[in-house]
Amino acid sequence: MAYENLVVEREDNIGIIALNRPPANPINLAMLEELDAVLTQWEKDKTVRAIIITGAGEKVFSAGFDVKSVGTPDGEKAAVKGREVFKRIERYPKPVIAALNGSALGGGCELAMSCHFRIMANSERVTIGQPEIDLGIVPGWGGTQRLPRLVGKTKAIEMLLLGTRITAPEALSIGLITRMSQPGQAMDDAKKLARILAKKAPIAMQVILDAIIRGLETTTDQGLKIEQEGWRRIEKTKDAKEGIKAFIEKREPVFTGE
Repeated sequence: MAYENLVVEREDNIGIIALNRPPANPINLAMLEELDAVLTQWEKDKTVRAIIITGAGEKVFSAGFDVKSVGTPDGEKAAVKGREVFKRIERYPKPVIAALNGSALGGGCELAMSCHFRIMANSERVTIGQPEIDLGIVPGWGGTQRLPRLVGKTKAIEMLLLGTRITAPEALSIGLITRMSQPGQAMDDAKKLARILAKKAPIAMQVILDAIIRGLETTTDQGLKIEQEGWRRIEKTKDAKEGIKAFIEKREPVFTGE
């Protein structure tokens, strides 16, 4: 499939998606549809073990929703599609890493927050935040829900009502990002993390991600039931047997996703 709004590549068992609408990589309906198509393809491909989402260029990951489409039929469809695609990323059965080489604002921040990991460059010009209020609008792709779950209610209210944009050190300190990279190194660090994740047991990772995401939406007792369901699923897998055998034999396990 040819992509007009993305650059899609593979490096061994790592899938890489770059948002490609320079210079600010605004997110529109066409980009969301292409992103959804890639996710569908790679979800079925067992050879893809981890995914990185980044922005083409060095200045911006994404400036967010394409405001030029506000009030148009495509804009209305994009509002719905964005919620669907970002929820899909959050619940994706394979680890998804956001490599923030540049600023992630508005919908760009919402996309990053839907990923399981966020690696951000430590630079004064690279910021992250939800500045929608400065345009007289509100986040529409999960910003009001995911931000407080990541950083807490008090900080989220401050950021959302003031439209605050913060750099990597503060984002790391409040739990908004996973790791901080030196300028120009976010993608390299994302690949290093992806290679580590790609060696882990795929089914176990899928079960852990599912238990965390669904568990946070319910009670602890129900979450424990979800965890137990996951345990029953993996205890008879070949990967579980391989992991235990490798531990006993004091060697590196080789997981196949079976």
